[in-house]
Amino acid sequence: MRVCVVGSGAREHALAHVLARTADVVVTPGNAGMAPPITVADDVSVEEIEADLYVIGPEAPLVAGLADSLRGAGKTVLGPGADGALLEGSKAFMKEVLQAAAVPTARFATFDALESAAAFDYLETLPGPWVIKTDGLAAGKGVLVARTVEEARADVTAKLSGSSFGEAGRTVVIEEGLDGEECSLLVLCDGTRAVPLVPAQDFKRIGDGDLGPNTGGMGAYAPMSRVRRDDVDRIMDTAVLPLVEELRRRGIDYRGVLYAGLMLTAEGPKVIEYNVRFGDPEAQVVIPLLESDVAALLHATASGDLGSVGPPSFSRQSAVSVVLASAGYPEQPRTGDPIEGLLKSGQSVAVVEGATVYHAGTRRHGTGGPFYTAGGRVLCVTALAPTLAEARRRAYEAAAPIEWEGMQMRHDIASAAAGASPVGAGEGAR
Repeated sequence: MRVCVVGSGAREHALAHVLARTADVVVTPGNAGMAPPITVADDVSVEEIEADLYVIGPEAPLVAGLADSLRGAGKTVLGPGADGALLEGSKAFMKEVLQAAAVPTARFATFDALESAAAFDYLETLPGPWVIKTDGLAAGKGVLVARTVEEARADVTAKLSGSSFGEAGRTVVIEEGLDGEECSLLVLCDGTRAVPLVPAQDFKRIGDGDLGPNTGGMGAYAPMSRVRRDDVDRIMDTAVLPLVEELRRRGIDYRGVLYAGLMLTAEGPKVIEYNVRFGDPEAQVVIPLLESDVAALLHATASGDLGSVGPPSFSRQSAVSVVLASAGYPEQPRTGDPIEGLLKSGQSVAVVEGATVYHAGTRRHGTGGPFYTAGGRVLCVTALAPTLAEARRRAYEAAAPIEWEGMQMRHDIASAAAGASPVGAGEGAR
């Protein structure tokens, strides 16, 4: 089978890496760290590539209707059409669908640029903390959890005025803050059936201890041992299957990934958000754990025929990913810094069992030249091991020699779950 992966980040690198176990893989536009057997096609459009399956990684082309145009040309595509992708393209739409499907979620209200006074009044009805979200796409950075009503008011004003996120923020969703532990559940949906993958947890804030602004994600681990099989079944019954049924009721044939961002509250799991693609960095820990033929599994999903393949099987190992980000990320990432500690292959000079470096925002001069930073999130170091503590140790050991001026890295990824201390700067995991 030939698979075309659309995208250029660490998520697409991980997908291509795992798909290449059983398939011929081409990635467009790809990135500088992708190497054979993966083929990088950075000089042609996806429409010019012939493949048996097209896997669309990022949300923006899905919202823009790329899956629709490919399906219109007779292609088999993993990724929803623009109608289904609106779940991520508009948080207001997503919340309305959840409400219609009776999916447990936070209390909310939606306001546009002409309703700032009403938005301020609504803030007063919630006990706090307050969650303010841009309605449109903001690369995972359009969410603020405000601890004071003054902070919430200032963020609402900045978003509705367009000064912080442009048109994406001129409509906002204001939600009550939920208390609990976060969980990401990636689910494959073929339009009718839905099959969960292993639950993961990501770390969204830039700094240790969940401090600082939201990012696209600074690390992740899987599986979450706290979330057992019966918990996953409960999430499917209350939060996923009712959504799939509501989408079908609206005439939306959803074939792709449903990424449920959940809060595990004392009252049960509640949906924070739905995304319409593999999470990043969740994909970097979930996909490598799959022992199934991933190409066949995704092809069956895209074909509307998950019943033709067995349930996905997973390794009994654990996986941890640590993201290395540019100076200034997430507000104003600096690019062009030379990266030390990588081999010509793009892997870490610390050759660690079970560890892989997935590239996200890198470039290089020539095939064998040095690597430079070329984005906000630059590299994602993922390690697999028999235990979570060992996977964490391996990930930080592989990341230790990699550096550039101003590099940012969290030192506490999976530390609480693994019962480990945060890693000190320049150290391997204890």
